[in-house]
Amino acid sequence: MSAEPRLDALFQALADPTRRSLLSQLARGPASVSDLAQPFDMALPSLMGHLRKLEDAGLIETRKDGRVRTCAIVPEAFTPVRGWLDEQRALWEGRLDRLDDYVTRLMKERQNGH
Repeated sequence: MSAEPRLDALFQALADPTRRSLLSQLARGPASVSDLAQPFDMALPSLMGHLRKLEDAGLIETRKDGRVRTCAIVPEAFTPVRGWLDEQRALWEGRLDRLDDYVTRLMKERQNGH
């Protein structure tokens, strides 16, 4: 999968507050679907839809042991998001540094009467 569609899938999965909450729960360790469902007031099929989106994006993995489905976070799946955010931060820091230099130069010119 190329970088852009991969990022699109990751950001789509992260865009929903329910899915972010599920990821926060899973950051503490693997959990069963029933444990993950407890804090939510929604039907199990709806919750499973959220988990499927996270799994399709590669952010979690699930395994089934008998009747119990357990979910776990995939930490390395966040690497493309982190990389993109780091690139954006570097870009904007560079722009802000140039703006700061420009404003500083204007202020000095104004002080010197130019």
